[in-house]
Amino acid sequence: MKLKSHWWWDHTARDFSEFEMEKFVAILPIAAVEQHGPHLPVRVDAAINAGVVARTVELMGDDLPVLVLPMMPVGKSVEHTAYPGTLTFNYDTLAKMWFELGESVNRAGCRKIIFVNSHGGQPQVMDIVCRELRIKLGMFAVSAWASAGADFSDLFSAHEMKHGIHGGEAETSVMLHLHRELIDMQYAEDFVPVSVELEAAGGLLMPEGRIGYGWQTQDVQPSGACGNAAAGDAERGRLYVERSAANLLKLIKEVLDFPLDRITSKTIYKG
Repeated sequence: MKLKSHWWWDHTARDFSEFEMEKFVAILPIAAVEQHGPHLPVRVDAAINAGVVARTVELMGDDLPVLVLPMMPVGKSVEHTAYPGTLTFNYDTLAKMWFELGESVNRAGCRKIIFVNSHGGQPQVMDIVCRELRIKLGMFAVSAWASAGADFSDLFSAHEMKHGIHGGEAETSVMLHLHRELIDMQYAEDFVPVSVELEAAGGLLMPEGRIGYGWQTQDVQPSGACGNAAAGDAERGRLYVERSAANLLKLIKEVLDFPLDRITSKTIYKG
């Protein structure tokens, strides 16, 4: 079977009635619209997600049974509400919307869905929704970053990957590749976050990681960005997108091949 499009909303109700939907995987891109410092637009997370997913679709053959749902661009961005331009839902509102989209996918006959996330403030919500879709609907729901585990260690330093978590070198590079016209590099600096100081002190406490604390962005870096944005460049941004798309496509194929009989309703009693 050859698809005329990999985008869910390009198909008619009749198309869906003729598809063997149990063989399909649905992709739900989830992002955020939030401040990213003085140099980047609030579109960053949604723009990067859209760029990676679009490139992934370009790499697909038209016989791959994959449909990409419309992106959910606004997410849970409560940590950025001190800055103008940020849009956000509460976590419970967001979880309900994501779950109900999963219900709609399931109602169409598709039992596999991948949440493709590009915002660091909502993986926990994504994981909960995936578990709920498994428990309540028997779906195989996968939570993934848009980068899908791609290796960028030759593109950005370990220091930057650890501390440049928001509007830093990596995100600035990707945006220079995708949307140079939206960036004002005169305001890009090396925005050093408080995590650098905490790491230098040699303690265990950090804002994020295996140990973390509840923070808002102004607690970590008053500018709203974290990382060396001034060092961003478009070529490394292009490589970031290419590697992410290649890994995401690999993940999609693995989910397609995953046997649904491993999702069992059997109850196991232990005496």
